[in-house]
Amino acid sequence: MTKQTAVRISDETYERLQALAARTGRTATYYIREAIEEHLEDLEDIYLAEQTLERMRRGEERTYTLDEVERDLGLAD
Repeated sequence: MTKQTAVRISDETYERLQALAARTGRTATYYIREAIEEHLEDLEDIYLAEQTLERMRRGEERTYTLDEVERDLGLAD
């Protein structure tokens, strides 16, 4: 199932998108969908990393040394 949404983009971005679509024979919608799908995971990762960093700054998140991780996983020599 797919959903439809609307986005506002600058005139410059719109013109670039239309030019790309015309040059390649694909639709602007195709490139919008590709851009979102390509970058959404990166944006999610950045958001989660920022949240974790903020918790670390507040002392609510613990870090582990490599030695601790190896020991806990039974990988220590």
